[in-house]
Amino acid sequence: MHSDDWHLTDDVDDLLARAGDFLRSRPALHNTPLTEIEKIRTRAADARRAEGAALFGRLEADGEVRAVFYRTLRGYLNITPLPAGQLDTLAAHLTALGHDPSGVIAEHATATAFAEAWQRHTGAEPVPFWRTHLYRLGTLDSPRSNGREAPAADPEQVVRWCREFCVEVGEQISLDLIDAGSWSESRFGDRHFTIWTTEDGTPASMAARTSLVGGVIRVDPVYTPAPLRGHGYAGAVTAAVSRASLAAGATDVVLYADPANATSNALYQRLGFVHRADFTGYRFSGGRT
Repeated sequence: MHSDDWHLTDDVDDLLARAGDFLRSRPALHNTPLTEIEKIRTRAADARRAEGAALFGRLEADGEVRAVFYRTLRGYLNITPLPAGQLDTLAAHLTALGHDPSGVIAEHATATAFAEAWQRHTGAEPVPFWRTHLYRLGTLDSPRSNGREAPAADPEQVVRWCREFCVEVGEQISLDLIDAGSWSESRFGDRHFTIWTTEDGTPASMAARTSLVGGVIRVDPVYTPAPLRGHGYAGAVTAAVSRASLAAGATDVVLYADPANATSNALYQRLGFVHRADFTGYRFSGGRT
């Protein structure tokens, strides 16, 4: 494919009009682009903040959209899966236009191929910083657990637990936003939270879900304070949020899990989540000036 097959725009509505059907065709695999691009579209404050920095692209061949990318507010490219040769064409095209992304996030083979292509074209060294498993819910198997589901009635507790979660997983961007009082600007600000309590009503675990976009809902985050782990609370609240996602009309319920966390991966599989793909993030260090 040629660079002319890539069509770039700073207009999110134009991208969705031309490539929305493509994104919705694989809702589980495209869950992050679906939810994040929709957030850019609907949140005027984000759109203003991103003015001059927004970048979206679609790859077309034979009248069909074959891939989409967008630049996040942190400067990373998020790219839907593509063969290596097409990613080299994209890297060359972006380099020629003077774009300088801070990194790439994508399905593992796609992210790696683009990072290698970017290094060839710019000299920038790709540094891996994130790896995750994508799971899609098959048949939900709700676990037995003491306690009960409850609405997230205490916003301060939700914020506090999200902050603890960020510290634990090293999510500095959201941690900085929370500490700055910019909760709504963090990735948690638009989530729908559920709390699992013990039988005496003590909050024990929480999970959240994204809004329904393109048939998909993502469960994110799931957090249990360390002293309360090992009692089945995380499984119970994840199952509760998954049921709520299905009730909200989701055809695909997905979540991400750290490959290094054997406990959470085993839990999600027991609940009925099936491994779908691996995703990787690279930062670009150095390179052209």
